[in-house]
Amino acid sequence: MHCTCVRQTDLPRLSALFADVLYHPDRIAPYYRHPHRDLAAFRAAAAEVQLSAEGRAALIAALRIQNPAGGSLERLAQPGAVAVVTGQQVGLFSGPVYTIYKALHAARLASWLTAAGIAAVPVFWLATEDHDFAEVNHAWVFNSEYRPAKLEMARGAGAQPVGEVVLAAPPLDELRAAMLGLPFSEEAASLAAETYRAGSTMGQSFGALLRRLLAEFDILQVDPMLPAFRHLAAPALRAAVEAAPELTAQVLARNSELTRAGYHAQVHMEERTSWFFLLEDGKRLALRRQQREYVLNGRRFTSEELMDRADALSPNALLRPVVQDSILPTVAAIVGAAEMAYLAQSEVAYRTVLGRMPVAVPRSGFTILDTRSHRRMDQYGVCLPDFFHGEEALRTRMSAKLIPPTLAAALRETTAAVDLATGSLRRELAGFDPTLALALERSLGKIHYQIGKVEGKAAREALRRDARATHDARSLYGLIYPEGHLQERVYSILPFLAKHGLDLIGKIHEAIQLDCPDHRVLVF
Repeated sequence: MHCTCVRQTDLPRLSALFADVLYHPDRIAPYYRHPHRDLAAFRAAAAEVQLSAEGRAALIAALRIQNPAGGSLERLAQPGAVAVVTGQQVGLFSGPVYTIYKALHAARLASWLTAAGIAAVPVFWLATEDHDFAEVNHAWVFNSEYRPAKLEMARGAGAQPVGEVVLAAPPLDELRAAMLGLPFSEEAASLAAETYRAGSTMGQSFGALLRRLLAEFDILQVDPMLPAFRHLAAPALRAAVEAAPELTAQVLARNSELTRAGYHAQVHMEERTSWFFLLEDGKRLALRRQQREYVLNGRRFTSEELMDRADALSPNALLRPVVQDSILPTVAAIVGAAEMAYLAQSEVAYRTVLGRMPVAVPRSGFTILDTRSHRRMDQYGVCLPDFFHGEEALRTRMSAKLIPPTLAAALRETTAAVDLATGSLRRELAGFDPTLALALERSLGKIHYQIGKVEGKAAREALRRDARATHDARSLYGLIYPEGHLQERVYSILPFLAKHGLDLIGKIHEAIQLDCPDHRVLVF
């Protein structure tokens, strides 16, 4: 395995907030309880966890419903044990591959903390409550030529929690066809077929696939739709209902703070925005707040009525991590850029509802290459940032390497000769009439521009003549920056397993460096 680092600030669409979280934590200290991610911060967060013996026993009983017996359950049952938590929407075929990176990062950090004297276990929160089916009903894969292919399921019921959507006909045949030609495609497709079965739910299938992929890391799973976890979440939800006006005022003030500091508020919040959804008749229904009352399709609920129905409430994006960490003895949360921005807003709810907050840890990020693709990048002189300007720009840059050396030398010599020939003229004109000197400079700029155009045309012609280079550009772009996004945000884990084998999971785990904030390019 070969690895290189790319600063996250060199990646596209990086927010100012996330950049400072990664490289300037002192700047964002007002928005996080533990802005730094050193051992002292983890010790402080662990010391703040106060989980009663009864609460821990109830948690372990709930976890036993869907988790097999193992070391993680046994460790978490012990007094003082804490959790490293991450999670993701329950997408088709694992959703984006960064889902796996999150889980492996949690496992890696839990092992490190345990070795440092803080008994910790990794936990994955299955985001089964979300109701945006369009976010989870598809998966992207690639074939041996790295052509992206989107696999999609029929739309489910509008407001139904996605974790409870029953799979009628998961696109397994399409998956096999889309990964055609990859050396381990049958193993990867079989794994999907064994876990995404018709009749199972999205939550069950997603959890089953992760459990198979990550078996050696003993990562516990939480499905918040299970009645046992709904019961455990109820106290925090009741407290949030009671404090809702205060929480709203605090978040609106925090949003203004973030904006004034040059950051952004990830979640839009208004005075009438509710912190809760109501789970009723198999749907997740949005409530609107009016002072201490809530409105739903003409029905009105007092705060007291909602508090009595806390088991049937579902938190919004800002309250969800607070509810999660009210159930779990969380020492650290492994999160992406958007979740990190949520937490800058949620910090006020942590203070009011929970009185503590875990260390927020940015997840590891990777771009995975095969050796042949890496050699091609070297051959054409391109690196990861060269892909961020589009496929056409990439082809143009790659084509420059295909111009015959004699032609490239002649173009350089022509430019140098023009500059040399006009050098004395520029000096004479500057002394005679500065406006004439400026006119010459403009003319020289046009000459350089025209020579550059000729060079570009020559490069494109060389690329046109070289079918292999055209193919390479398309293939590399499809692998590294599909659909104009980093591969980790598009592709499922399955095509990478189909390309590199099922043991890729362990190799990625080994590549995680807890003290490295950069994006990493891995070559296998």
